[in-house]
Amino acid sequence: MSSLTDSLGALNVFVQAADARSFTVAGRQLGISSSAVGKAVARLEERLGVTLFHRSTRAITLTPDGSMFLERCRRILSEMEVAELELSQRREHPGGVLRVSLPLVGMLMMPTLSAFMRAWPEIELDLDFTDRLVDVVEEGFDAVIRTGEASDSRLMTRALGEFRFKLVGAPAYFEQYGLPRTPGDLSAHRGLHHRYPSTGKLEEWLLVDADGALVESAPKAAVSSAIEPLLYMAEHAQGIAFLPDFAVSDRLADGTLVSILDDAVQRSGSFRILWPSSRHMSPKLRVFVDFMAQALFPGRGNHAGT
Repeated sequence: MSSLTDSLGALNVFVQAADARSFTVAGRQLGISSSAVGKAVARLEERLGVTLFHRSTRAITLTPDGSMFLERCRRILSEMEVAELELSQRREHPGGVLRVSLPLVGMLMMPTLSAFMRAWPEIELDLDFTDRLVDVVEEGFDAVIRTGEASDSRLMTRALGEFRFKLVGAPAYFEQYGLPRTPGDLSAHRGLHHRYPSTGKLEEWLLVDADGALVESAPKAAVSSAIEPLLYMAEHAQGIAFLPDFAVSDRLADGTLVSILDDAVQRSGSFRILWPSSRHMSPKLRVFVDFMAQALFPGRGNHAGT
């Protein structure tokens, strides 16, 4: 049993070092010295008969053997975590670190995420906001939240809910520039546009007129790669923005923003949460998924999917 425990400990040290790309950082996270990390890795390499890391004075990088071994180690440690959870108390109070990657628009989910933290104080959220395509398995995330459909066969997925886009502006803006009655009226207005940071392309305003023909969006008054500035400018009567409904629902309710041309807007989207298929759904992940599905899109018929 001691030998098994030592082996699992060595695997954990290796995974921490691989994730951190540094013996020093890994040692700090594990509460041991960098030399202890280096010795543990060296013993592991000697036992396996392979080199796991290329070492330099500045950093460490995985060898091809190291990369292959890392994926196996993640699976082993994940299965051990699941086994411990199943043998403990059925975990009535889930806890531990939950690493989640979210798109930049996920910043607008902060009220929901804050509510989750209050509901499950023993779970530590480690959140990464980015629009780049992260590798869930290789980068060690417990889960990622993304829009659109899943295409990675290594991942399990569940739908969190659907959302629609809305054209919104401040009452003061419409008092000054007039209220658009048809999509064609937008040509005389100030558009606040979102540019995808990953591609540089502008978000399309998918609008149709009474005849079903596509209509051009409003001329550009401002362009932003993040949604928060567009929301701020719309609130301060600088123009009309095309934003997801969950980002503006509170402001529509209190009258800070007004929604226009709802029948003409054809754009919708969905959020999904994805996690490695090699892992059972841990209690901390399960309560996170359930909470986000219920609180982020309440009453919209969220359902599980693959």
